[in-house]
Order: sequence, then structure tokens, then C-alpha cells
Amino acid sequence: MMSWPEGVERRVLDSVDSTNAEAARIADSLAGPCWIMARRQTAARGRRGRAWASPEGNFAATLVLRPAEAPGQAALRSFVAALALRETCAGLTGREAAFSLKWPNDVLLNGGKLAGILLESVGAGGRLTHLAIGIGVNLTAVPPPEAVEPGATPPVALAPETGIRPGQEAFLDALAAAYARWEYQFTTYGFAPIRSAWLAHAARLGQPITARTARETHEGTFETVDETGALVLNGPRGRVAIPAAEVFF
Repeated sequence: MMSWPEGVERRVLDSVDSTNAEAARIADSLAGPCWIMARRQTAARGRRGRAWASPEGNFAATLVLRPAEAPGQAALRSFVAALALRETCAGLTGREAAFSLKWPNDVLLNGGKLAGILLESVGAGGRLTHLAIGIGVNLTAVPPPEAVEPGATPPVALAPETGIRPGQEAFLDALAAAYARWEYQFTTYGFAPIRSAWLAHAARLGQPITARTARETHEGTFETVDETGALVLNGPRGRVAIPAAEVFF
């Protein structure tokens, strides 16, 4: 077992509706950061309220934090989590080049969607009382075809693609250690080094992509991610920074 981060609680559940829902229920009672992992989820959620298919044997966990930063800065932890998740997968498989990062919150393996990240928060008066970073990883199986949104990046699973089958708790141990290292970078040096590291592994950087918001579609070259975490595209309308969207390749 890897060294568990000091001062971080660890809770492993046999079954739960969703680890993010459990995080919301227990957040007020926690003394500090806490990882909640479930061997099975019965009502997992993805971005924008979508159901997240979680076949048996896959990984589902949520890190609960009480951030000191303003909400916009705290939300940049989606990039922190993505880097930790990518490092964990590369370290467990030894396949550094196979894993890349898709804005805003996916980890890709050989170009297919391996993992997703969902941030949810509660706060008042411009401050957060807690932040939940939910992580789902296809360790053993992919969702059924009917659970995949049309046009979305096709899903892949770690074991079929690499032959490596880490257990759920072993994956949690590795991820918690990796996250603690990237969290230290973030809280000590800010977003700049996180942004640089993320861009070094960004999928389709410098290539044409499509970003769809609720109201419009943007097409252009993926130039960078700015200091607020927004996607920067250069297209027919010039350079545009997009704070939130779905990206299609």
C-alpha cells in the first residue's frame, strides 16, 4: 500500500447511491479532507445531471475538501484532479504516453474516455463550505452503448486496453497519494504550474475541435487554457475564451 496522505480521512463503502451524494451528507461532520470510495454506486451522476454508468468493478470515489480560496479559484482543482488521475493511471500501467487530458475534466487512454471528474460545491456569501471532487474510472468495463451520449468520445476501460487490473482500493491509495502531491503544488504555487503541466498532456492541443455550450457552437483551433481555466479557441470569430462547454473532436 502506498503512503496514505497525512491528515486525510479514508472511508470505503460497499454500496452507496453516489459518492458525491454521500459527500454532501457528511461534509458538515468532517474534521478535515476525506476520500469516500464505494465498491458499487446505484445512482451515480455525471456532468449536467446526467446519469453516470458505473459497471461492477469500476472505480468511484469523491474527495471532500474545505477550500480556503474563492469559488472560482477552488474550481481549478478539476485540473489538479485530472493531473493526479493521469499520473495514477500512468504509474500503475507504466504507459506514460497512452494517457492524455481532455478539457474540461476527462482522462483519455489511447484516445478513448477512461475517466471523468465532477466537481460539486456548497457555499454562501462568496465562500465555499465544502467542495466535492467526484472521480469515476472505467477500471474493468465500459458503460453500455445506450449510456453514451451521441458524438461523445468512445469509452475505454483500463484492463482491456492495458492488461493491468488494479483493485479499487489499490487505485484509491495511489490516487490519494498523487492528488496530495498536486494539491501541494496548487496551494503553494497557484494555478500557473498546474496549467503548464495540464497543457503538457492536453489532447488535441493546436488542432481543430468543437466546443458546444447550451446556446452556441464554437469551432476552431485549441490554442490553450487561460489563467481562469477557460478553453481558448481561435476560429472564424477570432480568439474566444470559453469557461464551460462540451468538447467534441
